[in-house]
Formats: sequence, structure tokens, C-alpha cells
Amino acid sequence: MRALTSNRHLQFFIIFLTILLSTIGFGVCIPVLPLYAKNFGATEFVNGLLTGVFSLMVVVASPLWGKLSDRIGRRPVLIISILGSAIGYFIMGWAGSLTWLFVARIIDGASGGNVATAQAYIADITKPDERSKAMGMIGAAFGLGFIIGPVVGGIMANWTVHTTIAGISIDIPEGHMPFYFVGVLCIINAIMVHTSLPESLTEGRRSQAHTEQPISELLNHSDGPVFITVATSYFVCLAAFSIMTAVFSLFGQARFGLDEKHIGYIMAVIGLIGVIMQGGVLRRILPIFGEVKLARAGFVLLLISFILLPLVGGMGSMLAVSCLIALGNSLTQPTLNGLASRSVDGAWQGRAMGLLQSAASLGRGIGPILGGWLLGMDRNNPAQYGRTPFWVAAFLMVVTLILGAGLRTPTRGAGAVQRGEADTEPAAEI
Repeated sequence: MRALTSNRHLQFFIIFLTILLSTIGFGVCIPVLPLYAKNFGATEFVNGLLTGVFSLMVVVASPLWGKLSDRIGRRPVLIISILGSAIGYFIMGWAGSLTWLFVARIIDGASGGNVATAQAYIADITKPDERSKAMGMIGAAFGLGFIIGPVVGGIMANWTVHTTIAGISIDIPEGHMPFYFVGVLCIINAIMVHTSLPESLTEGRRSQAHTEQPISELLNHSDGPVFITVATSYFVCLAAFSIMTAVFSLFGQARFGLDEKHIGYIMAVIGLIGVIMQGGVLRRILPIFGEVKLARAGFVLLLISFILLPLVGGMGSMLAVSCLIALGNSLTQPTLNGLASRSVDGAWQGRAMGLLQSAASLGRGIGPILGGWLLGMDRNNPAQYGRTPFWVAAFLMVVTLILGAGLRTPTRGAGAVQRGEADTEPAAEI
């Protein structure tokens, strides 16, 4: 029993590191990529498109990766997708034009199966009623990545490298170093998964996945109304949140003269709050309030934050609103992920998480494109720069609140989560 518990802790730790390293890469891009792309002549709309195309590719790729992980296992899918991300980041660091930046983002997005597969891995090794806590652990990894990533990206944006190693000249100009750094992290991540992470999906569950059932059959293996409501709410909420993240760097530069480093620091504060909330606070308040109430509370906090953000008059108020955004996001994402996972049968976890991440990625794809277009409308009014996209994001949160009225805890029975092989074993404490 003790060996089983120890093994579970090791699995949680490696998945935590996998999500952490992946999120550091994503976090590096938040303060750096919009200003980096401006050097190649990108407008607000093109910048939004550059951010959004990554997530739109994930929309296509995530359910395919999820279905593949149900068939061949989580571990090989994690390794392949992480290596694909490494290639994308290396191309981004090498890029000398917008065209190559788009190529890099497309490759990275098409490789984006690691988050959904990691969530499915967690679902394999936890009981249904422990999954929101486990998703909170993933959320803490996201938060920590958003502390480290933006800071590292902001600092490295000013680095240059001119050296010779073994007769090979290495010349990395200013602004390119963060992307090479993330590519190396992806290589380390893939090696770590290959050498240290055991497969979580049993042969029995893999054989079930080999039966040729269309992915539309998912609703017959879940509490369909709950899963649909969660996925729709997740999509709209992430679209609103992604409007904010996509235009934040340009907003901060135009309104307050902030560079990559200072924007990175603000994002790090948001990440720190995410770690505190999802790494400790959430697991204590979940038994008291439940997933549904906490998700709705997060929707309200994000709505208020997006209304206030374009009205801030200084760095102090900007930081205060950013903290509200962090609190709202910390309450919504792990609870929605937990509700979705609990509503689906064990053998369909990979496809369910893949579809959920596709909904999230569709929101992350549409949000930046919409945000960039809306930000362009404010170009000729510096005092109100950012108001249009942020208030549209607030409107989307009103829609999310309406959808959230239909949220409920998944029911037990044929359409609810069934305990599979992993659920009959004692789960490690999270």
C-alpha cells in the first residue's frame, strides 16, 4: 500500500512538472510575443491572429491526441506532443519574418496535446470525487508557470548571444532568446516523461478504446447536460480571458509605457495568486462551497475585473484589478475541469478532456483575434486604448454567468462517472 501511494505521488509530481514546463513556455510568450511581432510590422489585428492561430490549431489537435491517448496510452502521446512544441519554439526563435512566426505557432498548436493528455492521466489515477482537487494541482502548475514564464521572458527579451562552440558560431539577436530557452525546456520535459513516467492507462481500457465508436458517443458515456454546459461555459470564459491576455502587453505599453520586463512582473503577480489559490486555498474551500458555487463566483470576479481594467489610472489600481482577475481565473478553471471529468466514464476520459481542451482552445483562438481587431478600434484614442476589447470581454462573462445558472453536480448512474480500474485502487492524497 505504501509503495502504491509513493508511486502515485511520483506520478503527480512528474505531471505537475510537465504542465509547469509547458506553461512556462506559454507564459514566456505573453509579454514577449506581441512586442516581438511588432518588430516585423504586425498590427493589433495581426498580433491577435498570431496569438489565436496557435489555439485554433489546438482545437483540431486536442481531441485527436485525446483519442490517440485512449488507444496507445498517455505516455507516448505526451512525448510526441512535447517534442512537436520544441520544434515550434526553435523555429520561432530563428524566425526573421511574420510568415515564419505563423509557421512556428501552427506547428506548436498542432502539437498541443500535452495538457489534455496530462489531465486524462490525472483522471486515470484519481477517484472521481478527488478530481477537482487534482485539477487544482494542475492549476497550481499553471499559476507557477505564469510566475516564472513572464518574468523569464521579460528578462531574456533583452539578451543577446554571440559565441562560438566547437567551431560553430552562435548568434542570437535581442528578442529571440526566450523562444530558444523554451525549446530547450520542452526537450528536457520529453526526456523526463520518457525516463520517469509510467503508463497510466491499463490494457483493459485501451482495448475498450479500440472499439470503433464515434466521438459523438461520448454523450452516451457521460452526464451529457453537465458536460455540454461545462464545455460551453469554458469556451465563453476562455474567449473573454484570452481577449485580456492577448491585448494586455500592447495595452500596458500604450497606456503606461511598460516594457516586456514590467509586463512580465505583473503577469508573475497573477501567477503567484493562482499558485496560492489553486495549490492550497481551493482544496480547503471546495468541501465547503462545492464546485458549482465556486465556478459561479469566479465568473462574477472576472466580469467585475474586465469592466474595471480599462478604467485604471495607475500601476496600483492596475495591479489590484489584475489580482481580481487571478482570483476569478483560479476559481473557474479547476472547478470546470473537475466537473467535466466527473461527468464522464473512465474509458472516455482522454476524449472528454480532449474535447474540453478543444472548447477552451477555440475560445483562446477566437478571443485574441477578436481582441486584436477591437483594440485597433481604440488606436486613435490613446486615453481609452483597451476599453473596447475589455468591455466586450465583460459582456462575454455575462453570457458565462447565464450559462453557469445551469451548472450542477454530475449525477451518479449510467450517465455519470463510473469507477474504473484506477478508481478501485486507493488514490494518493493530493
